Amino acid sequence: MSSIIQLLPDHVANQIAAGEVVQRPASVVKELLENAVDAKATDIKLIVKDAGKSLVQVIDNGNGMSVTDARMCFERHATSKIRHAEDLFTIHTKGFRGEALASIAAIAHVELKTKQEFDELGTHIIIEGSKFITQDPSVLPKGTSFAVKNLFFNIPARRNFLKSETVEHRHIVDEFQKVALAHPSIHFTFIHNGSELFNLHSSNLRQRIVAIFSGKTNEKLVPISEETEIVQVNGFISKPEFSKKNRSEQFFFVNNRYIKSGYLHHAVMAAYEGLLKDGMQPGYFIYLEVPPNTIDINIHPTKTEIKFDDEHALYAILRSTVKHSLGQFNVAPVLDFERDPNLDTPYHYQNKDASTPLIQVNSNFNPFAEEKATMNFGGSTYRERKTENAHWESLYVGLKNDTKEIESFPFEQEAVSSSLFNDTDIEESKNRTYQIQKKYILSSIKSGMMVIDQKRAHQRILYEQYLKNMTVQQASSQHLLFPLEIYFSTNEIHLMKELKTALENTGFIFVAIERDKIIVSGIPIQVTESEVSIVLEELVNDLQDGIPESSFSQNDSIAKSMARILAVKTGTYLTEKEQENIVNGLFACKEPDVSPFNKPTFITISVDDLDKKFAI
Repeated sequence: MSSIIQLLPDHVANQIAAGEVVQRPASVVKELLENAVDAKATDIKLIVKDAGKSLVQVIDNGNGMSVTDARMCFERHATSKIRHAEDLFTIHTKGFRGEALASIAAIAHVELKTKQEFDELGTHIIIEGSKFITQDPSVLPKGTSFAVKNLFFNIPARRNFLKSETVEHRHIVDEFQKVALAHPSIHFTFIHNGSELFNLHSSNLRQRIVAIFSGKTNEKLVPISEETEIVQVNGFISKPEFSKKNRSEQFFFVNNRYIKSGYLHHAVMAAYEGLLKDGMQPGYFIYLEVPPNTIDINIHPTKTEIKFDDEHALYAILRSTVKHSLGQFNVAPVLDFERDPNLDTPYHYQNKDASTPLIQVNSNFNPFAEEKATMNFGGSTYRERKTENAHWESLYVGLKNDTKEIESFPFEQEAVSSSLFNDTDIEESKNRTYQIQKKYILSSIKSGMMVIDQKRAHQRILYEQYLKNMTVQQASSQHLLFPLEIYFSTNEIHLMKELKTALENTGFIFVAIERDKIIVSGIPIQVTESEVSIVLEELVNDLQDGIPESSFSQNDSIAKSMARILAVKTGTYLTEKEQENIVNGLFACKEPDVSPFNKPTFITISVDDLDKKFAI
């Protein structure tokens, strides 16, 4: 039998290997930005077109490369970061695998311009699918420029699997933010489709966080700091009242490298125990400095997973550090219902001088003297009282005459014994619905009874109502006395601009959508003023990954999300009128049988089924 195992051609092997490193345009952004940081750049510019599908370009003022290095950097496993295997445990750079540029060059058109500081000329290289097209000397400024065009041009199937421009743009912003947060001393600029999204000047960590997430981020932050032999912890955590349902503002950095760690996240959540509502997530920006030889980065090509030598110690230190900061800045409330405030130490008395108490004595007091009742009606005492009473008597002058006039009016004396309502109507409407366990609504029907899930039924009602409003573009709004200002991150603002028209069709009225906030002057009639920020934040959270697979369109997604958010919750008491409204509203829907999420809204129990239960 002939041999069937063959070596793959280099270009095929490169394409396959590229899939580990480059999953989407955001992967290219990450690798190029980290290379610029490793080149000791102080100014980095990111230029993106069509969410990275057409162009991803990173320009830096770093060290640059020689002619030989410019050619070698596109070879697989070629790197300047390490020389020996032992170097993996002393890594201070972002990259070390030597695969990123080779992977990118295998699946895109790449243009490289680079020059070292003391070289007269730089190098200009063009590569298409791992094939060198040209390499020429060129007059260039110090630094490097990587332009990646037509990503996945030679892998159409991979290109078709990319999400919408909104989703890919969000992933790019995420990667940009991670690198920018790790290096606040570097000036970063981000331009997308000709518009400047970020211009982050060199600053300290707190300023960098506020510049990226804008809004009221500054007042949310509580600093943390701890230094031990194992780890040095710095950064900021958010106050519990600013917690969200999503995890968009949670960042861990180890040696200025972004990482994901469910174990460390659990430590932070343990520190917030008792301070957060169910389902809420705190924001945090935590920076850990550990000896490089105590961690292993080489676990995954993305380098976001790290193994620590002593995870348990890190857990304990991080938990106590966060908890200490929450207590130190009076974020964690101290509740002691048995405490007597009268027993508190009166510290405000410490600067006051003691004074001699003043004692007053009534010299005319005689405990043995007999009390004499004043009965002299003809005396001066009675006359004084009579004079005083005369002033009060003047208030009642003429009242007697008025009373006589009132008494002359005839009043009905016949008692009304008849009912305002027809007795038969009362019998029919009485006990039409019942609420069971604040979850189900029980309604009688001819064949037996119907059990309705109040939450799912209300979801169906709201869903069809919002979907109709958005289709017809006619929705009722209630105007606010004072416009509301709701703050969002730059990425969320970008999404709000896309959703603006659809949300206006549901009843929202937007005065303006600015760089870090939106101003709302009108809201749908089903939404209360206190719910506006919650509704919009959850809506953004639901749609930030694009249209879910369970939805048909953007309008469908918005209608489902708003129905889920605003529907009456399980455990809510409903009056009989509210119960009837849900029952009537449900059966006025086009599809009353199921909720918007394809779950049954009600079940029926026939009389025959009940008879069988009692047939013992």
